[in-house]
Amino acid sequence: MQRRRTDHEVVQQGDFYSEARRYFDHTMELTVVKLFSGDCYISPGGEMLVTILGSCVSACVRDPRVGVAGMNHFLLPGEAGAGAANGEAARYGVHAMEQLINGILARGGRKEQLEVKLFGGGNVLNHSSNIGGRNVAFIEEFARKEGLAVQASDLGGPWPRRVHYFTDSGKVRVRRLQREDDARILDAERRYESRLRARPIEGEVELF
Repeated sequence: MQRRRTDHEVVQQGDFYSEARRYFDHTMELTVVKLFSGDCYISPGGEMLVTILGSCVSACVRDPRVGVAGMNHFLLPGEAGAGAANGEAARYGVHAMEQLINGILARGGRKEQLEVKLFGGGNVLNHSSNIGGRNVAFIEEFARKEGLAVQASDLGGPWPRRVHYFTDSGKVRVRRLQREDDARILDAERRYESRLRARPIEGEVELF
């Protein structure tokens, strides 16, 4: 089921895969940093973070008082019927969120001041375990349990998304991609899921 709040805007799509991973955009006069599956990045400021999401989820998190912001991009692997917010697979999501939030806290942020925006979890993989829906259920439950203030979200639905996050302002622009754009996204997520299944799950984590 789609869940959406609409205090973010739509942006036109460029060719995400052909550009450098990090480059300076002279039109916007800021640095652009691209995130792929499994990435987590804390910005020093003056940047736009960009990612493309299919079944994966990204959290955009910022402490506006200290001006520190970051983004992650993660996927919960697992078998059909597994609980979205429990079990071994959810530990990947917990690790991804811990990595992002603790990175911001380490740079002077405070948990009670964080603004959080959530994106992704589209039903785009032909997969019996409904990975997109499980990712959405996980991130919503995680935010609820941790008392995080979710200011905007665009989760679920049948489409992939391109997300632009402006770290200085906290503004997010989203484009819902057309189905013909799916091939690269689905291939990247399938390869990422295979890598997750092939390696040991992260150890126990201590949440902020």
